[in-house]
Parts: sequence; structure tokens; C-alpha cells
Amino acid sequence: MMERWALISGLQGDLDLYEKIQGDLKKRRGVRHLFVLGDFINHKRNCDALINRLRNPKANDLKPHCIYGWWEEQLLAELGFRGEKQAEALRDQYDQSVVEELLNAVSQEHHHWIASLQYGFIELDCALIHASSADVGDSLTSETSPLILLDRLTRVDVNRLFSARSGEQFRLDLTGGSNESNIHGPTGTHQDRQVVPKRSVIGIGHANRYTLYDPGSDHIEFRDASQDSSRSGLGFV
Repeated sequence: MMERWALISGLQGDLDLYEKIQGDLKKRRGVRHLFVLGDFINHKRNCDALINRLRNPKANDLKPHCIYGWWEEQLLAELGFRGEKQAEALRDQYDQSVVEELLNAVSQEHHHWIASLQYGFIELDCALIHASSADVGDSLTSETSPLILLDRLTRVDVNRLFSARSGEQFRLDLTGGSNESNIHGPTGTHQDRQVVPKRSVIGIGHANRYTLYDPGSDHIEFRDASQDSSRSGLGFV
């Protein structure tokens, strides 16, 4: 077993939930890397305690590597970090009171740290993104068309795309194979065979539901920090 990754999202300011997940990870063998795929803030509670913990991990914490998600994008847009663009997507879904609550949920001292976060990570042949390679609000689900999944994979040229936006836990496999063609040239005709690798899109879940991944074996384990159970990810052709 290689060093495994833990992928979480949707903490939404809940420090108790984060501590519960950290505790659960300590029981899992081989977990060495923790990726927080956005939405660690929300308008429902003050998020400063959780952000402080993410920025300043305890000595026995698995160090978190964070990217921004949909809620962080709305905050940054409203604060002017996206130019003249404001949090229109937030206003489309909620009223003005939620915009004000979000602004009050995160102290100014954390604004530039959130603004410094990346859209996603590329690790080995994997993209770790809050939503998709198209947009921070793009929600990939277990019902998404394979053509759309392939497009999102191709945009970042990876074989595995991990996404959190939908909140679902799933693995959808696009079966690999080979392409054969006859090439005609000055020296005659010869066959060219290109191997097409299997590609997958994985929904990591949100809040207490998270995902463990072993890049060596390509094994996925879906976990729930509120339960002592797990299930392996299945795909389709």
C-alpha cells in the first residue's frame, strides 16, 4: 500500500466535525496526506476557529492542503478579490441577508489567506478540485453524462478527477481500450495502436462523508466519520 490520501469537503465552519474527521483518520492505516477541497466556510456560523485550525494545525494533526470552493468564491467575489464581479451566484440562490451573514462569518485577517488558495491540485495523474475543471459551481453527479465527464477530464489532461461539489460519493469509470489505425506513407502502410487508459470521476462526499484513495492500487474507500463503516467505490462501463 502506498501512502493514502484523505479527501474532505463541506466543513462549513464546523471545527467539531473537522476534529472528528482528524480522529477518524488516525485510525486508518497509511493515510499521509489530507486535501480539503473547499467549502470550509458558510454563512450559518462563525468560521474563524476552523480556519485558524486549518492554517495552524496541531502537532498531531494530519496537515491539511486546502483549495477554495463555491462558498469561498462567493466571499472573495463580494470582497472585491474578483475585480468588479460580486457574489451574483450567491444572490441568485439566497437573499441579501445571507450575503451579509457570509461576510460576518469570516474575519478580515483570513481574507488574504483564502484569496491565496488555488483552484485545485494536480497530483500524479489526478485532479483534485472542488467542482470541476469547467467552473467552481459545476456539479458532477452519479447521473452526469459520460461525455461531460470526459470533457472535464480532458480539460486538465488527467485520468482521475476528484470532485466535491455535488456532495455525493460515487465513482464513475470510463473504460479504457485501444485505438487502431492504418497509416499510409512513402514506405507503405503500417498499423498504429494507441492504448487509451481507464479514466474515472470520483465524488468525494461532503461534511462527515469523505474519501480515502490509494494512488498505488487505485483503490477508493468511501467513509463516514459518524459511523464505523466504509464501502469501496464501484464504476460503470
